[in-house]
Order: sequence, then structure tokens, then C-alpha cells
Amino acid sequence: MLLKRYCLFFVCCSIVALASAQSDDRPQLRGGRPGAGAVSYDRQGRPIKNSAGKNDSLQTRNSLADSITIFYKHFDSTKLRTLDSSINDFSRYFPLPYSVRSLGNLGTATQSLLFNPYMKAGFNAGFHGYDMYNYTLENTKFYETTRPFTELAFILGARAEQVVDFLHTQNKKDNFNFSLQYRFSNSPGALKNQNANLNNLRFTSHFKSNNRKYELFFVFLSNKNASSENGGLQNPNKLDSLSLNDPYELETRLGKSAAASRNPFNTNVSTGNIYTSSQFVIRQQYDLGKKDSSIVDSVTYRIFYPRLRLQHTLSVASNVYQFLDNNVDSSSYQLYFNKIVPSAKSIIYKDSWQDITNEFSILTFPDKNNQSQYLKTGIAYQALKGTFDTTSSISFYNIYAVGAYKNRSRNKVWDIDAHANLYLNGQNAGDYEAAVYLQRYLGSKAGYLSLGFNNVNRSPAFVLDPLSSFRINSNTNFAKENSVKLMAKYEKPNRRLSFTANYYGINNYMYFDGFFAAKQASGLFNLLQLSLEKKWHLKGHWNWYTEMHVQQKIGTGPVNVPLFYTRNRLAFEGNFFTNLDVSTGLELQYFTAYNADGYSPFLGAFFYQNSQQLSNRPDIHAFFHFRIKRLKGFIRVENLNSLNTAKGFSFDKPNFMTALYPNTTLWTRIGIWWNFIN
Repeated sequence: MLLKRYCLFFVCCSIVALASAQSDDRPQLRGGRPGAGAVSYDRQGRPIKNSAGKNDSLQTRNSLADSITIFYKHFDSTKLRTLDSSINDFSRYFPLPYSVRSLGNLGTATQSLLFNPYMKAGFNAGFHGYDMYNYTLENTKFYETTRPFTELAFILGARAEQVVDFLHTQNKKDNFNFSLQYRFSNSPGALKNQNANLNNLRFTSHFKSNNRKYELFFVFLSNKNASSENGGLQNPNKLDSLSLNDPYELETRLGKSAAASRNPFNTNVSTGNIYTSSQFVIRQQYDLGKKDSSIVDSVTYRIFYPRLRLQHTLSVASNVYQFLDNNVDSSSYQLYFNKIVPSAKSIIYKDSWQDITNEFSILTFPDKNNQSQYLKTGIAYQALKGTFDTTSSISFYNIYAVGAYKNRSRNKVWDIDAHANLYLNGQNAGDYEAAVYLQRYLGSKAGYLSLGFNNVNRSPAFVLDPLSSFRINSNTNFAKENSVKLMAKYEKPNRRLSFTANYYGINNYMYFDGFFAAKQASGLFNLLQLSLEKKWHLKGHWNWYTEMHVQQKIGTGPVNVPLFYTRNRLAFEGNFFTNLDVSTGLELQYFTAYNADGYSPFLGAFFYQNSQQLSNRPDIHAFFHFRIKRLKGFIRVENLNSLNTAKGFSFDKPNFMTALYPNTTLWTRIGIWWNFIN
């Protein structure tokens, strides 16, 4: 009910904003090519003289953009970015990055091969296995476009896998934009009780008043991750003796065989995890500053330079984390998971959270001509309510201070991005997060140098609390975990080269140690991570893209990662017949053997284990990517490495994602992305 009321409030705000935008009598951006009879404005709201588009601040198009200019920026960022139109890397358009592995089916829980610990202070429910699929405030984009823009995407994979993605954004006026994004994914999987589906919805709007003093941001997010859990194969060795070369024949640890369904349109989860989340954010800010004017083509335009900003951000979020089993087999629980459960028809573990946060901040701008330089200070109040098993609940609060300093200098010398949160009182008192990132422009030939520091002190996740429905066996007196990350990165764009070094130091590391257990490591351990990315031009239309990662743990911390991980793409690329862009070739991924984490289907999380080693053959994929004007598409044949020469020409020897969870064998994906411009 509360969420509906706030949504109604936003609708009213949007109507007011739209009416204000339509009443603006100042010249506005029009459809068509910018600079052709339209007046544009720079980042400070100052008019730009039209001269065949040369001075148009929105003028960064290419020949394939069909006379549209579109920018976006992230929340709490002043940097404008352009859409990625490249076609050589499929992972840019797929829900999962290349270094992140699922349990063998799209939509199941994920884990990165590259060490990337959770580093956020404050309240943490403790469920992150499906975060990679979600729309979040951090990955939300606020657009600015000269014409209405729509992108439709459809991916069809083997065994009825399908992904539908939709994006629409447009500017009603140059000071009012909205966008709508929706993604649906359904993948039945190759094993019993492996189906997974995703539903993601995001709506944004951005309004700025005519006098440039008032600004409104609105975001609504909704995510639903529904993934069946089979607990892994009962006997993975039987993969070598399949009578029909069909993994669906194999018995799994969860989900009764009689209840298994191979309906490709099935989106129900009878045994598995269902995570839902919704959030809306309203940010309002009012600027105080200095008025000025500019004359363009004998017309005088008013300009406003902000010097002081009053900012209020309201966030209302709801999260539900649920594991259910409507096909309980008590003997399987005891045999495979050492868990005694009552003889019942169903089991439900459920944690629900409501989070309302109000933040009040003041921003100052030292340089009126550089709105990308500011100092921010503020205070926030967070009210939280948790409900467990529908019978017990808890309410508590947090009060924390926020601060930030950002400076994108016009000469690109030591750009700074610093921010900090300190929890002063409440449930997570004593938590803090501090980060500083520097970037130095070394020259057109030398490239960029970036340096970073991040330190987080955080409380244990609430899933470890005895109140949680999940009843984890753990020490209830966990100390706060302290993590430090040092980063250095060198980029040379003209050579398509980047080198990154990450150093982690973690004290009191908290981790899962079994299907229903958690522990805390005593003392400190360190991990060094080195990464190299390079594009090599070989000859003619041939290019080689290589990425290499080396990870080395120092100490006895309960973390296992592959020592070496590499991704290589050999591609034949170029423009043919004027409008046809092609990228085709082979992709290879490989990591060295290591003790990969186990997986708890009940927690939707991976846990530390040191008894089973994962050793895979390289993953090999063939791809054909193309673009014809506004149409992008691809054809991929994945997991060629599953060829079993002992059986002739048979693809039935899969790699494993983790113990008991095989990857798919030969897998085909076909997809298209089509842009529409009104």
C-alpha cells in the first residue's frame, strides 16, 4: 500500500513536470539532425550557436546512428556517455558478463571467476546469488536524446531458451526525458528441475525547470528471479554412459522425478528460489547561484550558474527472498545435505524486508564554470522492517553521514571521485565505507593512469542472525569484516591496451561453509589480481582480442580462485558492401584447475570447500556477428569443446560449472537487436 501511494505521488509530479516542460517558450531541441534550425544547450544550460552542427554539444554521431544523438549518465555521475554500437563482443549484450558463470542454465545463481568480494557498508540481507541479473540504481541510465529511440532485442537459444529485451527513451523537451526498459528471460535448462526465468522492469524520468534551478530524478525498479533448484546430479559419472546422450535422463538431488516437467513454456518453480524486489527513488534538488546571459544570433538567453544545491533523496524498497520445496523427499535431505526435515509436503524459508531511506544533502560548486566539481555533505535516516516465516518480525533504524567530492577537471589532470558513508547510530553503527579514485590524462599517445583506494567496515549479513527463517548454523558473535582494495590501471586507447592491478586485504572474512553453515576467518589474508587486455591487429581484416588474469592468494583465507584465467577471440572483421559490418571467428576461454566453491540451493549462495578440484577443458565457441545499419545480430555455436571423440562425432562431454553442476553441451544461440528512430 505504501509503495502504491508513493507511485501515485510520482505520477502527480510527472504531470506537473510535463506541463511545465510544454509551457517552456524557449527554443527547444527538435527532431531530426541537431544543428538544423534548433537551439541546443551545453551542460551548464547555456545556448550554443548553430553553425552546421559544429558547436552542437550533442553532436557526436556516426554514419550508422541515423541522424540521432543519444547520451546517458548514471545516477550520481556528471559524465555523459554514448551507447556502445560495437558488435565484436557478444557478452556486452547478454545478461551475464563473460567472467561470470551460472549453474549451467541462464537465470540460475552466478559466481565470478575473478575475485570480487562484497564491499558495501550498512544493512545487508545476505542474498546475492542473483544480483548479476537485476536492474539496480547503480546500473540505471538517464538518457538525453534528440529523437525518440527504441531498441528491441530477441535471443533464441537451444532447448527453447529465450530472452526478450525492450528499451524506449525520448525527450518531450530538451529538459524532460523518460525511459522504459523491460527484460524477460525463460530457460528450461538441460537437466531435471533446472528451469529459470527472469522479469526485470525499469522506468526513469528526468526533469529540469526552465530556469535551470529545480531538477527531478525518478527511478522505479522491479526484479523477479525464479529459479528451480535440483541440488546437482546424484551421480555425475553417469554423464559418460547416457543412452540417449540426454542429461535429462539423470537423477538429481532435489525435486522428485515424478514432478519433473519438460514443458519449455513452464515458468513455475515448485522446488527452488524466488527472489523479488521493487524500489522507487525520487531525488529533488534546488540550486542557488548567479544569473547571467548570453547573446546568440542577436537573441539574449538567460544563464544560471549553480553555487549551492539543496538535495533530497527518498528511496522506498521491498525485497523478498524465498526458498520453497513442494516436493519434499526427507531421505534425500538427510543423505545429500545432512539435513533432517519433518515429513511434510512442503518447506518454505522466507525473509521479507522493507527499507525506507531519506537523505538530505548540501552540495557546493567552487567553480561556476565547472559543474563537474562539487563537494557534498549530508545525513540519512534508514528505517528497516523484516518479516520471517510470516510470524516474527523486527524493526530497526540506521543514521549515517554521507560525503563526496568530485572533480572532472577540464584539463583532465587528476580527476577525482571520492565518497564516504559513516554509520553513526542504529543497527549498523560503526560501519563505514570510504573510497577515492584518481585519473590522470597523460597525453594522446601515453593514455590514462588511474589509482583507487576503497576501505569498507561492515556488519554480518542478517541471514546469519537467528531470527532469519533460513536457520543457518553459525557463530552469532561475528565481528565486523574489514576489507581494503587498492587499484592501479593504465590505459592506452590508441593501442587498445589496458593493464589493471587489484590488491585486496580482508580481515575477519565472513563466508558460507556448507549447505546450512557459515563461519568467520580469523586474521588477515591478501589477494593480488593482475589483468591485461589487448587488441592485436594481425593482418588484413584479422584481429586478436586477448584478456589474461592472474590471481594469487597470500595467507590461509578461505577463498579459492583459479590462478590463471584467459579469454581470447580471433576474429575476421570489417565493413563490406558499405552497410554491412561483420565480426566472425572463434572464442576460447580457459582457467587453471582449482577447488571451485560448492553451491547451496537453499541459500542461493556458493560456499567454500577444499575437497573437490574442478579441471575443465577450454570453452570454445564459434560466432558470426553482423550489423546492417540499425540492425545487429549474431549466430553463436557454443561449447564446441564438449565433442567426445571416443563416441565419434558426439557432443556429450560437458565442462562443469561447479561440483555436481555440468555446463551445457553443444549450444546454439541466435539473436537480433533492432533500433527504431522516430
